[in-house]
Amino acid sequence: MGTTEVTYNAKGIAFTEKGAEKVNEFLAAQSAEAVATAGLRVGVRGGGCSGFQYQLAFDTQRDGDVIFEHEGLKILVDAQSLPYVDGSAIDYVESLQGAGFQVNNPNVVAACGCGSSFKVADEAEVSAV
Repeated sequence: MGTTEVTYNAKGIAFTEKGAEKVNEFLAAQSAEAVATAGLRVGVRGGGCSGFQYQLAFDTQRDGDVIFEHEGLKILVDAQSLPYVDGSAIDYVESLQGAGFQVNNPNVVAACGCGSSFKVADEAEVSAV
């Protein structure tokens, strides 16, 4: 499986301590084969009240993915999503609204009240990257 050369200097994506702990808990319940090839896929799609929404899922590496490793874990990002999430930290939060992974993204300039969608500074400029 190939990886994509990033055409700009990517900062990377990392886990917080709690985020890495929760990913490890999930992977511990999987088969050894799945653990060897699995990672947390971080993607972006259009939608939501602010323009973009995150897609987080456990997945295997695909052609064209950019792979980051942190805390011994893989973070899989498709090349189209990378400019929107580059420099982010993946955390796990527990609150009254529920528990789940959260993307702490330095590229976000506005987010909706529900916290599930976001907007970046210059969407046209990011799309051209």
